[in-house]
Amino acid sequence: MVSIAKVIVDVPTMQTNQPYDYGVPSEFEKQLTRGMRVEVPFGKGGRRVQGFVVAIVHSTDYTGELKYIANLMDLNPVLNDEMLALGQEMARTTFAFQITCLQTMLPSVMRAKYEKKIRLIDEIPEELFFSLFKGQAEISWIEAEEREILPQLMELKKTDMVEVIYEVRNQARAKKQRMVKSLLSFQQVEEELNALGKRGPKQQVLLSYLQSLGEEVKSVAEIKATTSLTAANLKEAEVKGWLAFYEEEIYRDPFKEREFKQTEAFILNASQQAAITPILAAMSENRAETFLLKGVTGSGKTEVYLQTIAETLQQGKSALMLVPEIALTPQMVNHFKGRFGDEVAVLHSGLSVGEKYDEWRKIERGEAKVVVGARSSIFAPVTNIGVIIIDEEHEGSYKQDESPRYHARDIALWRSQFHHCPVILGSATPSLESRARAQKNVYTLLELTERANKKALPEVEIIDMRDELKLQNRSSFSLVLQEKIRDRIAKREQIVLLLNRRGYSSFVMCRDCGFVLPCPNCDISLTLHMDTKTMKCHYCGHEEGIPHTCPSCKGHKIRYYGTGTQKIEEELQSLIPEASIIRMDVDTTRKKGAHEKLLTAFGNGEADILLGTQMIAKGLDFPNITLVGVLNADTALGLPDFRASERTFQLLTQVSGRAGRAELTGEVIVQTYNPEHYAIVLAQKHDYDHFYQHEMMLRHRGSYPPYYYTILITTSHEEEVVAAKKMQEIVQFIRPEMQPETIILGPTPKAVARVNNRYYYQTIIKYKQEPQLFPKLHELLNNSQREMARGLHVSIDSEPMHFI
Repeated sequence: MVSIAKVIVDVPTMQTNQPYDYGVPSEFEKQLTRGMRVEVPFGKGGRRVQGFVVAIVHSTDYTGELKYIANLMDLNPVLNDEMLALGQEMARTTFAFQITCLQTMLPSVMRAKYEKKIRLIDEIPEELFFSLFKGQAEISWIEAEEREILPQLMELKKTDMVEVIYEVRNQARAKKQRMVKSLLSFQQVEEELNALGKRGPKQQVLLSYLQSLGEEVKSVAEIKATTSLTAANLKEAEVKGWLAFYEEEIYRDPFKEREFKQTEAFILNASQQAAITPILAAMSENRAETFLLKGVTGSGKTEVYLQTIAETLQQGKSALMLVPEIALTPQMVNHFKGRFGDEVAVLHSGLSVGEKYDEWRKIERGEAKVVVGARSSIFAPVTNIGVIIIDEEHEGSYKQDESPRYHARDIALWRSQFHHCPVILGSATPSLESRARAQKNVYTLLELTERANKKALPEVEIIDMRDELKLQNRSSFSLVLQEKIRDRIAKREQIVLLLNRRGYSSFVMCRDCGFVLPCPNCDISLTLHMDTKTMKCHYCGHEEGIPHTCPSCKGHKIRYYGTGTQKIEEELQSLIPEASIIRMDVDTTRKKGAHEKLLTAFGNGEADILLGTQMIAKGLDFPNITLVGVLNADTALGLPDFRASERTFQLLTQVSGRAGRAELTGEVIVQTYNPEHYAIVLAQKHDYDHFYQHEMMLRHRGSYPPYYYTILITTSHEEEVVAAKKMQEIVQFIRPEMQPETIILGPTPKAVARVNNRYYYQTIIKYKQEPQLFPKLHELLNNSQREMARGLHVSIDSEPMHFI
């Protein structure tokens, strides 16, 4: 009886969550398992596509002529049963297609075009070594296919005698180093030395080195570094038959230049001990409990994480630790590598494609038991998970903006149920949704109410910038902040300044006619960047020169309006020339390793002031910071988003927590034009609980989360009428199935209606219980595929982080 493989295929124009049935050729029957990628024929014309095997059965309901799997793409599964089940759940909850979810779980190196090789990793019988490998250590996958020896190689894979190496064309290749192996015995070296006599001093050195080497092997780089021998000397010795060269794969190590100081566990204080005890109890009882660890900034949450993970490793289990941004990763890596050494693998977008692939393989092979990384590391192929930790759980960057639009917290909770392990959600300012779940005992609330060093939280002073204007101070810096910056510099203490807007100025405007330079592709003005002397669009990336005359009236009164980090740096240097400044924003951190380089420089005291956007607001722990300045606390308050106040409160609280974390007392200056706003007043008092109560009251009045669930549906097209018409059709399709209390807002154009020459329309659905909504939306997605193939985009975002 022919085995049937159920395959989720990758067909971009007509995707489906329904697997297709394919016959399994007899030569693949013993080797094929769930989770492997295969190459299959699809449609007419002999077209071949990639797919994932999600099941193997022995019967099919398909009545047509069954097609057969053309090729295997793996010798072993790249996704285990857990990941395949998670892919189904993600497809259901994120309104993405299953193939997209499965591909998201793999490193990009495995999603791109690649070359594969099969390498020997153990001894095999001599006849197989020569018949299969032709006496070489590895062969290409293509050669194995052509010679029809894949089934034999798969048998060897089952006993871990061979492994598959993925090498990506033009992206990443397995890193190799050239090794040297002596071909001479001790006695043969003696004979060669005697034959040389006093001739050939270099050859004598080389022979003596080979004699000392014995059975050992050394890299060419090491030999050249520790002896006077050159590559030419080694090549000549190879010709003489004294030695042989071969290639050996090595991991790319993103931290090879770094030495991590080993650290010991601290003795936990009473609050930390009270927090960790129920976590360890849940872990030892294999209980999938979710803990919300609410701890003020500097309360020692990281030490709780570290000691929880230490216990996890003691139990022989693995741990996942997520941080929201790359900027947080360097310091977290220091903490974790310092405590757990080589057991730690790091996954984030700051690594090269090859480094990420090598870190993923270390995890997949079980060589790393602790994974630290950003959002996508939630899919790391760790097994036997003992704890999952999400630091700064309130951060919006844990939600992916593109399909599949998953939230890392939701994936963590799912994996927690699968592995029967606890989840820790840590934050000084938990999201309202998480705090509300804790109030309803869905999560277990644990609190750290004071700093670990017993120091008081920093004093926060609010400066009303309207008063500064009355004093004729038109600077971005209040007189009080200027004075305090000078004072800290004189004391050789450090300062953090936050402005949540990059660039030089928000826009340029002609004073004669009011013309504002727009992006040609988007309905938004261009931002001035003085470092590149260009105007840039932060939506589509369009770039053009700075205008010196008005393109509209040809006038010369072009002026810059608004303030960005570049302009602040320039102004600060003018006001306080003695200040040395490090600027940290998207523009200064583009290059690989830039985050770490800038933070290390600041930590070493190479600058007085760290000026940056929100990436500097959290996680940073430098003992010499005694002053934090927020230059404009109102940046987010004016946005038409129901989370604007929550984000402002969180940002102010987080950045305030950078001050006074060691022995020195900290102080915070918050500049604002809205000094009476509750988010700013309560952030001044470090009063999360009253903020939570006030904000929950407003959310209840406005019918917003966490009182309602939300869905955001978006359409886009190059022609505005097409996007608008489709959105109208969607609302008419959904509305009849909805209950009377469900709220439908729209359709309306998005706040920025045109981006990259596409027009966007949206509808927001707010609901409490809608059993028909998800099936209806999946039906909509499937019915829209033909239009989507012709350029119409429809996206469905469950629990969006932004409505604008």
